[in-house]
Amino acid sequence: MMQRMASITAAAALLTMLGSAPAGADAGQWQKVGSDARSGISGLAYEGRTADGEGVYALAVHDNKRSGQQRLSLITHREGSDGVSPITWDGPEPVDLEAIEAVPGMPGEYLALASRGIVYRLKVSGSTAEVVDYTPLPGITEGDDFESFALVARDGKLAALWADRGAGADRPATLNASPLSFAPWGQPQFGAVTRRSYVASYPTGEGTRHISDISVTGSGRIIVSSATDAGDDGPFDSAVSDAGRVTVSAAGRVRVTLAASPTVLGTYPQYKIEAVECLPGSSDALLGTDDENLGGYVRTAPLCGA
Repeated sequence: MMQRMASITAAAALLTMLGSAPAGADAGQWQKVGSDARSGISGLAYEGRTADGEGVYALAVHDNKRSGQQRLSLITHREGSDGVSPITWDGPEPVDLEAIEAVPGMPGEYLALASRGIVYRLKVSGSTAEVVDYTPLPGITEGDDFESFALVARDGKLAALWADRGAGADRPATLNASPLSFAPWGQPQFGAVTRRSYVASYPTGEGTRHISDISVTGSGRIIVSSATDAGDDGPFDSAVSDAGRVTVSAAGRVRVTLAASPTVLGTYPQYKIEAVECLPGSSDALLGTDDENLGGYVRTAPLCGA
């Protein structure tokens, strides 16, 4: 209890200093979608809205490692209720999936990322996700631990963003950006990589994962989540911040500009956010947590406005 109160006090102090940053956000409340370490949410990809427009469908990845364990689920999120349906993984099983993103302009296609840097191209139809192909990220180095992946489409050009999550004061996150294309047989292909270091404004201290997920708004703002994890039973702490901007030129050149002092948009004591997905046509983000033995939660929050 003392640790939990200390976390809340630290968050309140930061918000006092920043003035306009909200404590959490007011678009919704956390809703439980998993009850144990195998059902937490490590990444989310928007799939579409429900027929009545009141809810959203999103694919969720789980960071399970053993053969036969669930890798992918479909979440139907509405304020006040959530439904979770398993998706069958058809193909080589990944170890420790941490992120997933819809491929712009390719309905039913997604890229999912495992923590060691393997990218899986998926074709989702009904309740099955078929592995079309897979490939490693470029430039993987020893010790890299990836939890985030986002795609940007501009003028017919695609770019990918991903990050080594970093760890505490001595290891900032490394945000990578690259043009993206696909080989005729389906394999993702990455171009020249731009790298930038990133340090979260909150949370701070030992064990901080400076980037636990990435999403990009329609105007090119880079929205990131950051988190701390003291163990399988917590305590946890998280924030979502405006990290900077990304642009993609008509020639496909990718440029990333990170803020010297990221703006904290919301803090979330007691939760470990590992998924942030800006919802198209809305200022809302869908957030997901992997709270280890405490399960997983989702909610919306107004974090993605212009």
